[in-house]
Amino acid sequence: MPGKNSRKVQEFAELQETLFSYRIYPGLQLYVLPKAGYQNKYAAFSTRFGSIDNRFRVDGAGEAVKVPEGVAHFLEHKLFEDERGNVFDRFAALGASSNAFTSFTQTTYLFSTTDHFTECLELLLDFVQEPYFTDESVSKEQGIIAQEIRMYEDNPDWRAFFDLLQSLYRDHPVREDIAGTVESISGITPDLLYQCYRRFYHPSNMALFVVGDLDPEMVRQQVADNIARHSYRELGEIIRLYPDEPEAVPRSRVTREMVVSEPLFNLGFKDAAGAGLGGEALLRREAAMEVLLDMIFGPSEPLFNELYEDLLIDDSFDAGYTAELSYAYVLIGGATRDPDRLYERIMAAIEETKEKGPGEEQFERHRRNLLGKFMRRFNSLEFIAHNYLAYRFRGSDLFRYPAVLQQVSLEEVRALLEEVLAPEKHALSLILPQ
Repeated sequence: MPGKNSRKVQEFAELQETLFSYRIYPGLQLYVLPKAGYQNKYAAFSTRFGSIDNRFRVDGAGEAVKVPEGVAHFLEHKLFEDERGNVFDRFAALGASSNAFTSFTQTTYLFSTTDHFTECLELLLDFVQEPYFTDESVSKEQGIIAQEIRMYEDNPDWRAFFDLLQSLYRDHPVREDIAGTVESISGITPDLLYQCYRRFYHPSNMALFVVGDLDPEMVRQQVADNIARHSYRELGEIIRLYPDEPEAVPRSRVTREMVVSEPLFNLGFKDAAGAGLGGEALLRREAAMEVLLDMIFGPSEPLFNELYEDLLIDDSFDAGYTAELSYAYVLIGGATRDPDRLYERIMAAIEETKEKGPGEEQFERHRRNLLGKFMRRFNSLEFIAHNYLAYRFRGSDLFRYPAVLQQVSLEEVRALLEEVLAPEKHALSLILPQ
């Protein structure tokens, strides 16, 4: 429709990339990143519908809707099966590999191919926009996903992670397993799936990222023609409803025994202030937190090498920061032979860093290191596509990360050290050998 579509071209000098952005009626965001000379082509089609979106209201539609835990993940499974059979087989026949995943905040369908890109893109667009649910197929899927849930319940790393989230968060749905529970998925019906599909799989709640040696205008025309065939009407704003989460951590330590060769250690810090941010402010906080964690726990720092030499950590040890629109936390963890001693050393290192204060030279060295790591990851088409959409759904821009990282100041990092890595904001999750 005239006036309903738009086009934008952005140049990113630091990355030496040109991104083409389109808005296609009635609201689909399409991003095309041409990569001349690349044989592989990659596409990711995402909806902003994740496991935490189980209570919502469509603007003007009256009362809030509450759905069982695990619906987003269930929908992801079911869309790969339709009246013609399994979609994976049709991608394979075209020489492409396909997959999908559900996270806390989004569901993404993807493919990678060197040939038949146009046919693969049409298949991706079609199967995601053509749901097919029956009582029989839903009942069958409930059994399959129940087995998957039980499998993850027996996975030590998965259990350590969710034990930590359930220790950091009292009410927020991020504390619940992405696939739901055996009990919650038993309440899923075809009608419920169609209801969630109509609300969250509307183009205005979705985005498509395509990267490879491609003509942006040809991709735009194909996508616009496909979307137009489905005769969408505009949808009101989806209002996600989350409980008021207290700043306090509900429990400071949880221990579980499982079949592991050595203990698993997950230490988390709840960042309530980060959860209230969005857009570039959230991106800047993430960049500053990543510098801070690298300065304390990075492999080039004395602490890492001392812990490694004392056999308290191995190559699985890592420290990272996760920031979304409604939750944010630090996660430090890995395998260890002595979790109590490791905990004491980490907490002591944080306090020592606060007393001494991170220095300018150290700050600049780690900022350059993170910038270099980010640039190297841009060789991965998969990294670019997935992360660009994830950042877009929270109102920020992955391609702005280098510029934002270079704007971060040492004073910001020092402030976050005191604010986020505070003793009262942490929880510890341990998996011990039976």
